[in-house]
Amino acid sequence: MDATDAFERAHLAFRDRMWADAAAHFRAADELRPLGADDLDRAAQCAYLTGNDDECIRLLERAVVEHVDDRPAAGQSTFWLAYILSSSGDSARASGWLARARRALDGEPPTDAVRSVRALLTVPQAIGTLLGGDPESALPTLTAAREVGVECGHRDLIALSGVGVGQARILLGDARAGLAVLDETMVSVTTGEVSPIATGILYCAVIITCHETYQLRRAAEWTRALGDWCDAQPDLVPFHGQCLVHQAEMLHLHGAWQDAMEQVRLACRRLSEPVANPAIGMAHYELAELHRVRGEFSAADAAYRRAALAGHEVHPGLARLRLAQGDLDSARAGIDRALSESTSLYRPRMLEAAVDVALAEGNVGSARRFAEELEAVASQAESTALTAMTAHAFGAVLLEEGEPRRALDRLRTAWRLWQELDAPYACAHVRVLQGRCCDALGDQDTAQIEFESAAMLFRELGAAPDLRQLRQYDPRPSTPAGLTAREVEVLRVVAAGRTNREIAESLVLSEKTVARHLSNIFGKLGVSSRSAATAYAYEHHLV
Repeated sequence: MDATDAFERAHLAFRDRMWADAAAHFRAADELRPLGADDLDRAAQCAYLTGNDDECIRLLERAVVEHVDDRPAAGQSTFWLAYILSSSGDSARASGWLARARRALDGEPPTDAVRSVRALLTVPQAIGTLLGGDPESALPTLTAAREVGVECGHRDLIALSGVGVGQARILLGDARAGLAVLDETMVSVTTGEVSPIATGILYCAVIITCHETYQLRRAAEWTRALGDWCDAQPDLVPFHGQCLVHQAEMLHLHGAWQDAMEQVRLACRRLSEPVANPAIGMAHYELAELHRVRGEFSAADAAYRRAALAGHEVHPGLARLRLAQGDLDSARAGIDRALSESTSLYRPRMLEAAVDVALAEGNVGSARRFAEELEAVASQAESTALTAMTAHAFGAVLLEEGEPRRALDRLRTAWRLWQELDAPYACAHVRVLQGRCCDALGDQDTAQIEFESAAMLFRELGAAPDLRQLRQYDPRPSTPAGLTAREVEVLRVVAAGRTNREIAESLVLSEKTVARHLSNIFGKLGVSSRSAATAYAYEHHLV
């Protein structure tokens, strides 16, 4: 194969977004004849998109040099070089390259190319300022960059600065305006107007922002779009891991916990290779959350610790784990610390958990104050999820205040909204509270229906801890066939499909003790298999 053939194959593969093939052909062409500046940029993009960051950096450094007679082009190559260096944790080198590029453009005539690249080079520092907690200072720079992009027709500049503008406005309290900018920006992404690297960055940034602002419908929509984009490019590496985390979060919300577990485990592997990606903390946290709700407390604890080591906040999840383990002091200390440090975006999640911790302690006054703060936040946002969280929290507080009728009004609202969001786990928790309200009002029939509905959802989800906790509100007999209370407890976990090891961890028993209980259960029930014992449990309404 001669150089001309290698270049032709590389360009065809690049056009068709066959990134691995294009990268291989560019390497072959480079050995036969050194790549020119534009092809170095293309080869660098292929290297990055196939996960070869070091090769990408080397190619971009060559591209900057080769663009010696085209300073705007050199500046654009430098922008991507700085981005990739920063993503790899080499911020000092990134800053040095940006400073060099800005200086190289000094004295250049203000053509559209020069103006747009100058503006592009201001974006990284502005985004750093934004993420550092100063959106007010970042917004003017990002707004100016976006205006230059519009005037000069630079699509990547418009989109990258536009997402920053949207995020800054949200952080400054104008969620409606910020989300409108994000929606407008994503139109250019879905129509293929921006480069592939920018596309991946923008998808992830917008999805994260939607999650942080509790725009769960938008998050679901953009997560599906990102998944489709990734699936259409099987060679794509950089965005697969983080994409899988977002998919896992939505699967978790919608009750597909096993699928979510598979996705997030895959994300953990992909984000750990060849070196840890900054999103690895997010993946470990989501893995911990899934272990927690399934009752796999040791695994959850370990995953929260890995998330913390990666720099990710472990609350409110860890506080909820400690609450489930009966360690109220640790739960309270953790959520108090997290609340004291939380930003406005993360605070609602902390407040929601703080309500639950306070109620578990019997501190209804504190729970009401947390619920009122959550309501104040929700009133400033247009978020179905925040409204549902607030109604849910107030329903729990009003019940503890001895106001079951008023509690039911709020809980009916919460249930309807969680239903709209297809959030079965939250729906099940609301039904437990509704059952308790009905019981307090003397309506035992409706209370029983609510408890049975909640139990059905918890069983379908595999929420073993919640099923066990629900027993305290279930008046049905729990010891048929001469089973002891502990044997009934073991049988219920068996019926949830848990192994002996998982049962031991969940009930804080040894595996040997679990095996002994199972032997006793089989003998008393006259069965010889777990499936038969499970069938008995369902037939006798033990689950």
